Amino acid sequence: MLWKLKKLWYRVFQFVLTSAMYLMPWRQPELITGAGSIKQLPSFIRKKGIGHVLIVTDAVLHRIGLLNSLFAACDEAGLTYTLFDGAEPNPSIENIEDARKLYVENACQGIIAFGGGSSMDCAKAAGARVAKPRQSVAKMGGTLRVLKRIPPIFAVPTTAGTGSETTIAAVVTDRATHHKYAVQDLCLIPRYAVLDPELTIGLPPHITSTTGMDALTHAVEAYTNLFAPKSTDRLAEQAVRLIFDNLEKVYQNGTDLEARYNMQLASFYAGAAFTRACVGYVHGVAHTLGGLYGTPHGLANAVILPYVMEAFGPAVYPKLARLADIVQIQGKDDEEKAKAFIREIRRMNTDMHIQDKFDFIEEKDIPQMIKWAMKEANPIYPVPVLWHEPEFQALIARIRK
Repeated sequence: MLWKLKKLWYRVFQFVLTSAMYLMPWRQPELITGAGSIKQLPSFIRKKGIGHVLIVTDAVLHRIGLLNSLFAACDEAGLTYTLFDGAEPNPSIENIEDARKLYVENACQGIIAFGGGSSMDCAKAAGARVAKPRQSVAKMGGTLRVLKRIPPIFAVPTTAGTGSETTIAAVVTDRATHHKYAVQDLCLIPRYAVLDPELTIGLPPHITSTTGMDALTHAVEAYTNLFAPKSTDRLAEQAVRLIFDNLEKVYQNGTDLEARYNMQLASFYAGAAFTRACVGYVHGVAHTLGGLYGTPHGLANAVILPYVMEAFGPAVYPKLARLADIVQIQGKDDEEKAKAFIREIRRMNTDMHIQDKFDFIEEKDIPQMIKWAMKEANPIYPVPVLWHEPEFQALIARIRK
């Protein structure tokens, strides 16, 4: 009886929240696109009246020289920069505070977030701390707890998957507890984004595949959620079509610039879709794996996605069938098409050498995983089927080796 009342409360909450979203000032980043477009960014920033930026990236991208063209363009445009190359794969509170300190000490006026989702999460959260110096990152965890204009962020994705260049979220890890959670606020949406396919050419095949499946997870979860506006459905459909048409192409041939750019667009569209429509239980569980074991987020999503869609059953058949039609998967009815669509996700994972289970999940951690996943997802994610402890327990049992 108590669970029935909770479910009713969750649905009322989700309906009210999604209805209120129509009144919120949603926006998408202004785009700079095309091969070599990173070289245009510094002069673009200077025209905005900004003379000094903090560049947030990771040590690997710095070491392999991926930022060299940006540095050269900054020098040519007269844009002064301070480099923070310490963004961690799962940015921690300490990591964010280090970036914030550099920003303040060097009197920066904006942030270039260069890299994958982790660099962008670090940059967004650091920007929030600059805007609210008296509020800790932990206190910002959750939805609409920043509510203040942050420094302008210029997002430069070097992967095609997270969609962080267009989302309201910054995912943070608490080192002390290994808890991974999101700071979500409209002010965190970057003002500008650069989609330069040349920056993704050097991605190894495994990162190409898992980040691409991350984008697919964003699109599918946003599409199957309840109460979403028609606009996000269209974005998710575009993202799914682009991913099915291009992901395996770039996995096989990483130098295909057109396919690389199409994957960047897919990531952008999927990010814009889930920013309004939310993600779901795939993300709720994936975040626990990232916090406890350091599992790359795209890999976690890729593995978990087909299991969750299967568990939702008939509730998602009509939506998955529509996606099957879009990517030309055949079936005699919605159920057959939906199941074929899920099988195709598994086929893509297998062909791109993505595992189908995890062998490191420890029994002792499962209660904590369930607690964190439920806290993140309920009541805010308008998933098609609401889960309590038994459903999460069953899912985790299925993804464990």
